[in-house]
Amino acid sequence: MSGGARRLRPAAGQASPAHELAGPAEQAHGELRAEHDALAERLAARRSIDLVRRGAYIGFGGFIATGLAVKLGFDRWVSTRATRFRGPPVYFFIALAVALVLVALALFFFVRARRHMREEDAQFARMRELRRTLELDP
Repeated sequence: MSGGARRLRPAAGQASPAHELAGPAEQAHGELRAEHDALAERLAARRSIDLVRRGAYIGFGGFIATGLAVKLGFDRWVSTRATRFRGPPVYFFIALAVALVLVALALFFFVRARRHMREEDAQFARMRELRRTLELDP
């Protein structure tokens, strides 16, 4: 090499600093960083939000089905109109069954979403702790 800086090479029996084995502190740092990256990947998409959305849609359908069942029951048993429906309440029972199933599913999804939220909150707390330990936040 002419003129400028020379590249220093290690002696024949020595390892270069880049190839030295990492110390225990650096290995622990690497393990913490790997745990942080795994948590960040897992928390990138919050499953609980999807479950709340699904529960809300199903709950809205249950609300509509409940309103239909109430209207059919009112027309069958409470209405005083001369033209009221006098047949068997088959449609009322169908609407009631659909409403009960939809409300039960909505409750199931909300409870499941709450369980996922608790897990995600614990994972977020761990990730904040890792970020503080690794000094990733400014």
